[in-house]
Amino acid sequence: MAGSAFVLAIAAIAYPQEFYKGKTIVFIVGTAPGGGFDTYSRIAARHIGKHIPGNPNTMVQNMPGAGNLIAANYVYNKAEPDGLTIGHFSGSMIFKHVLGDQGVMFDGKKFGWLGTPAPERHACVVTEKAGIKTLEEWAASKRLIKIGSLGPGNATSAIPQLLRAILGLPISVIEGFKGTSDIRLAAEAGEIDGACWGWDSIKVTWAKAVESGFVRPMIQTTLEPHPDLPNVPLALQQAKTKEGQELLRFGFQAYGPSAIAYSVPPGVPKERLVLLQQGFMATMQDPDFLAETRKANLVVSPIDGPTITKIVADLYTVEPRLISRFREITEVTAPQK
Repeated sequence: MAGSAFVLAIAAIAYPQEFYKGKTIVFIVGTAPGGGFDTYSRIAARHIGKHIPGNPNTMVQNMPGAGNLIAANYVYNKAEPDGLTIGHFSGSMIFKHVLGDQGVMFDGKKFGWLGTPAPERHACVVTEKAGIKTLEEWAASKRLIKIGSLGPGNATSAIPQLLRAILGLPISVIEGFKGTSDIRLAAEAGEIDGACWGWDSIKVTWAKAVESGFVRPMIQTTLEPHPDLPNVPLALQQAKTKEGQELLRFGFQAYGPSAIAYSVPPGVPKERLVLLQQGFMATMQDPDFLAETRKANLVVSPIDGPTITKIVADLYTVEPRLISRFREITEVTAPQK
């Protein structure tokens, strides 16, 4: 009996190392092709297989809609918890659950978090067609500046809503875009004026427009200026009230560190989760991966899975008064009692 138990124990240890052999890992990306999320995932998918025992194949499936919510709900509720599905959707979807959004069908604390290639550092930009060049001109605008959004509760919606409520900027949030690539096209056509999302993504996916001056960064919602944007105002410094400053800090925490994190469904066996976490972080240091991300001008400053797990858990401990005010500003429906 003792010998049999020993053999079973050895098999349990060895099995995770062999599980991925001949298998295919599917990346579910919550945005349309062509944006920053999609680019990160396609590069990661090309390299992560060699850092997971068994060297699995990989593929990327885009599942855009509802500001990434469709993908997040799918990964949590429908994907098999076998370690063969990796979700890549905006971390703001987790915050929607913290706020009590009715459309969220998951608990952010129960995902298995692999890590993120980099925290997101948000900025709002407008095109030259908007007719404004500075934050002061924006504040004085006689018309509402149209800001494109992926959907309610998403950072692309919540950030401009915060700026409207806290700084009084004239903003109209235009929701329903399936990806930032669609937002870019609408802005270039003059249908909207601009958008708010990660500057590291904007400067890559909209590079020519940024370089030509057609796209203009107007304000940042980070705690410190992005190295690229030393002279672009920080929203935090523009806020006149303590509550406004608290809300902006809270928004950064909600939409920054975990914004582009990767996850697996609840219930993935712990040993497989660990293998994926280790494989993810090894990929972030892979010379070939780094060469591709440099060529694509993507930032790689990774945060590991256990750290993202703690960051997400901390969001669930925020003071109820801030949650209530944030919900009110971002128009998230309160949970039914």
